[in-house]
Amino acid sequence: MKSLILGLVLLGAAAQAAPLTEVEQVLTQAVAAREPAGRQLLETLVNINSGTRNHAGVKAVGDQLAPAFEALGFSVAWVDGRAFKRAGHLVARFGTRGPKLLLIGHLDTVFAADSKFQRYQVIDERYVKGPGITDMKGGNVVMLLALQALHDAGLLDQLQVQVVLTGDEEDRGDPLLLATEPLRQAGRWADIALGFEDGDGDPATAVVARRSSANWRLEVTGQPAHSSQIFREDIGFGAVYEMARVLAGFREALKGEQLLTFNPGVVVAGTDVQLSDDNRGSAFGKTNVIARKAIVEGDLRALTPEQQARAWSVMQRVADASLAHTTSRFTYADRYPAMAPTAGNTSLLAMYSQASEDLGYGPVRAVDPRRAGAADISFVAGDVAQALDGLGLMGTGGHTDNEVADMHTLTSQARRAALLMYRLSSVADGR
Repeated sequence: MKSLILGLVLLGAAAQAAPLTEVEQVLTQAVAAREPAGRQLLETLVNINSGTRNHAGVKAVGDQLAPAFEALGFSVAWVDGRAFKRAGHLVARFGTRGPKLLLIGHLDTVFAADSKFQRYQVIDERYVKGPGITDMKGGNVVMLLALQALHDAGLLDQLQVQVVLTGDEEDRGDPLLLATEPLRQAGRWADIALGFEDGDGDPATAVVARRSSANWRLEVTGQPAHSSQIFREDIGFGAVYEMARVLAGFREALKGEQLLTFNPGVVVAGTDVQLSDDNRGSAFGKTNVIARKAIVEGDLRALTPEQQARAWSVMQRVADASLAHTTSRFTYADRYPAMAPTAGNTSLLAMYSQASEDLGYGPVRAVDPRRAGAADISFVAGDVAQALDGLGLMGTGGHTDNEVADMHTLTSQARRAALLMYRLSSVADGR
């Protein structure tokens, strides 16, 4: 089925689209009719603190959204997150015929329960400020508006839909495989995945590729001695020079890899050092003592699984070539997989862009992968025939206390998503 969908989408994207049909006009009008209630719901959601570690708040956001999906005929379930130390996920299912669409959002934000940034604040007729308003409570409302419009136009039953709204996108649960299993299971079921994150905040872009997010750690030891003896044949170079060699070696060996980044974010070094799980470090040393230990922790972002594997191999080789009387231990942990660019993703973007143009909103291009971080869709992108993200409410200032939404994009984003989903059902049905 997935290969059939890919072929049909490629065919549909290549065709010259006609102006909006009567059915499509009804669909776009249905979005506008639902928009005032969507704004009210968004205000309610933003005013509920749902920082990832505020489990009650995350669940409360899910409780607000569940009835809206049930009103459309979805069966809704809450996946309890205690086993992976998080609140849980909201999963909604609908339909038994048509292409299988997975719609992805998340309930949590980066703003803790004691954050000073807590409320929905109207700036003017266009802009509204609030915690998580674009990342991604606004995206959840865009998704819901599109589904409501399909329902109101009598078109929703032409699709099979699963909605997964995770409760830990901003701070992933542990163990990772357990935390992501409901999402990955939906990805194995789906033909097409649509993510309602805000991408780079520009309505003229959408996401066909996201880089991975992985962590690495370098632990270096050297032989302590009086500083005046450094570089002696029997003393060696100490931990700090070895650490500097490895980090410089990473940069030199991998500088030609396009779109690959690897950042040493935390460094502690000295005679005695500690680095806790919450990235708080301490070090004791003296200027006249050769450093005995250094610890570096960082992240790595790659465009494809192959690029990431290649980077790990190179970094391991660099670390293994230690200076005299030093050792470097390099370890890494994969977190978010890459959403690699594919022909299927590109063809889906072409359909989305055509829908946007037909609605009068202009073309949509692929965002630079460096401008879009890792997201939930990455966990399913390798299983579906097509994936597209960045379809949510647009704005600026995500992850800061100046997060502002452009409310003029609420209706336009919902219309584009609704029209795309309808046309996917029409192409798959041969109409």
